Amino acid sequence: MSKGFRISSLLFGAALLVASDAWSQTVRTGKDAFGDTSTDAPGVWRHITPADLPAPFATGTVRNMPKTIPRPSDATPKVPTGFKVSVFASGLQGARRMRMAPNGDIFIAENLGGRISIMRSAPGSAKADQVTVFAEGLHSPYGIAFYPEKDPQWVYVANTDSVVRFPYKTGDVKASGPAQVIVPSLPSGGGHWTRDLAFSPDGTQMFISVGSGSNVGEKMPKQPPADMKLWEAEYGLGAGWGNEVHRAAVLTANPLGQGLRTYATGIRNCAGLSMNAKTGDLWCTVNERDELGDDLAPDYSTRVKAGQFYGWPWYYIGSHPDPRRAGERPDLADKVSIPDVLYQPHSAALQMAFYSASGAHAFPKAYDGDAFVTLHGSWNRSKRTGYKVVRLRLKNGAPTGEYQDFMTGFLAADGNAWGRPVGVVETKDGSLLVSDDGGNVVWRVTHSGH
Repeated sequence: MSKGFRISSLLFGAALLVASDAWSQTVRTGKDAFGDTSTDAPGVWRHITPADLPAPFATGTVRNMPKTIPRPSDATPKVPTGFKVSVFASGLQGARRMRMAPNGDIFIAENLGGRISIMRSAPGSAKADQVTVFAEGLHSPYGIAFYPEKDPQWVYVANTDSVVRFPYKTGDVKASGPAQVIVPSLPSGGGHWTRDLAFSPDGTQMFISVGSGSNVGEKMPKQPPADMKLWEAEYGLGAGWGNEVHRAAVLTANPLGQGLRTYATGIRNCAGLSMNAKTGDLWCTVNERDELGDDLAPDYSTRVKAGQFYGWPWYYIGSHPDPRRAGERPDLADKVSIPDVLYQPHSAALQMAFYSASGAHAFPKAYDGDAFVTLHGSWNRSKRTGYKVVRLRLKNGAPTGEYQDFMTGFLAADGNAWGRPVGVVETKDGSLLVSDDGGNVVWRVTHSGH
């Protein structure tokens, strides 16, 4: 091959990539951004804004839960051209939250098994060659965090009702000692059982997410605390009371569990806490409320700072009042923070991972600094949404509000689900792992250019 021909071929290939990228930049907005699974496809971009929201009860509210069915023999998730999917691990018991240890081991919470397991791969392997139980006898475990982050001595685990930690040194496949109780009691019961964990970059703060005990506080006593100023001084702006104390919130304490207090409030169910290592921002990925109609209220991911209030149960997506709590807290209307990225309502957004595009199997450089989010799938919508993994566009660490369908196809032709994405993590080789508690497998996504 001549040098000139080779250069021309490279230029032509680059032109195709540019053209493909330009095609993918068409963003669905307004009504078109809502859609449903019938319009999902890898490469589709969406951007939903607060101005796009319909009025409450613009449609009826329905229960439309799919059955979970065995994966058809020919079914595999769909990903963009140039990527491929394979099974990394299978036979798990409630494949949920995943975290990567510094040595590349993947820790996974198996909530149905009441345990934390470790998936380990041999160098160059495309699957988990070894799956071992690190700790068991846990109570609906979900959140996992390493402390200190770079040279961990402990693995922290969030049960549904407590936070514990296990002694750990890099490479351990089994906890070397019994659980130490760090936070002995977290609010439990009600509709949201998941508790996630993250540490501040300097290691001084532990963050714990606790979802609400109800949809819109309908089980909360009607009578508010006698002195609301004193109540909010202790529990945070817009904090609930009764059975909602320390719920619909992100809590914080030191690594020993001391000084537990509210960090941010009005977050109905922060199912995923994520720390962006590049910016130091703490993010929540949130399930919003149900039964306001097909297109309310959007789930979201957002950066969260101390003292912020996100509206639950009185308001949603800024100062939009929930008609079921009308007139109860007019003093809060102008104090509601607006989330950064809005998803199709009822998608059940769960987990987020920031992508560094490094390693032998790294995705193209355009993915560097973006994030991936799992959408577990709807039950309160006439036409299904979610059941996919999406890519968030970030510029210099700041979200644009746009997101792209990345991994789709978890529904059968009859609308039932053979897979439901939950956890997501980037591995040391740049591949992306996605846990699926519908099929109880972990999927591996690689770019075929490697």
